[in-house]
Amino acid sequence: MQRKHNSNLTSIAKILRKNMTKEERHLWYDFLRSYPVRFLRQKVIDNYVVDFYCHEAKLIIELDGSQHYEEKGFLKDKIRTEEIENRNLTVIRIPNNEINKNFKGVCEYIDLCVQKSLHR
Repeated sequence: MQRKHNSNLTSIAKILRKNMTKEERHLWYDFLRSYPVRFLRQKVIDNYVVDFYCHEAKLIIELDGSQHYEEKGFLKDKIRTEEIENRNLTVIRIPNNEINKNFKGVCEYIDLCVQKSLHR
């Protein structure tokens, strides 16, 4: 059985936790940290560090800046998402500008995804 955790990335995950983007901080401190279903931030899954992970809902939240919408970033994300979803996890991608412009809607969307996943 393959492990879900790449221990070589643990130190990188710790650095990313300390240096979250403003959008990651906003989502974490103003919603996910106190959400009733536990989320972890900057979690190592396989060979990746995901932004937010909920074990109970088998859900990963990725916040995407502009580099994710360039061809190279888009292709890398597609491969990454496919590999992670092969672990029976769901990946949702949220653009940073949605965090900034529609935070309430983003929170409602995340809640809907969690509830849907928990009821499967």
